[in-house]
Amino acid sequence: MSTVSAILPSTMRIGELAERAGRTQRTLHFYEELGLLTPVGRTKGGFRLYDEESLVRIHWISRLQEIGFSLPEIKDFLTELRSAQSAPEMMKSLEDFYAQKREETRTQLLRLQQLDHEFSAALDYLHGCRTCAPQTEKSACGCCVVEEHAESEAPVMVAAVREAPNAQPEV
Repeated sequence: MSTVSAILPSTMRIGELAERAGRTQRTLHFYEELGLLTPVGRTKGGFRLYDEESLVRIHWISRLQEIGFSLPEIKDFLTELRSAQSAPEMMKSLEDFYAQKREETRTQLLRLQQLDHEFSAALDYLHGCRTCAPQTEKSACGCCVVEEHAESEAPVMVAAVREAPNAQPEV
């Protein structure tokens, strides 16, 4: 790390970096302690300086956290990548990792789309519940007589919360 005598237009102090990255300064200091983020230099006064690549690194860290990585796991992953014997080997490891994570993301998206479909069905069904009289007993939901519900079963997301007739509360 070099000492920079003047703040160059392409560098920023940690406060600006934190603001631009949407993180706290403490978080960025922690990234530095873990070896995930490295200043590109320092001012004469000793202030850390970062460049645009630091923003790219912070974005990368955020994305890995979004898929479930802890900071120590990100550190280990980065260390593993850096231990590759050559650039092609490192890029192949990264490619394999991203391919695996993309497949996991696609699988998760399919599950979320199914969940969205179930929520839509439940909301459509529940819209018909607005026609019930306010004094209707909760147990009546098990045998709904609302016209919109008479010809269909309640979606699972609704049926699961129905009370059985004469249900006794637990003591």
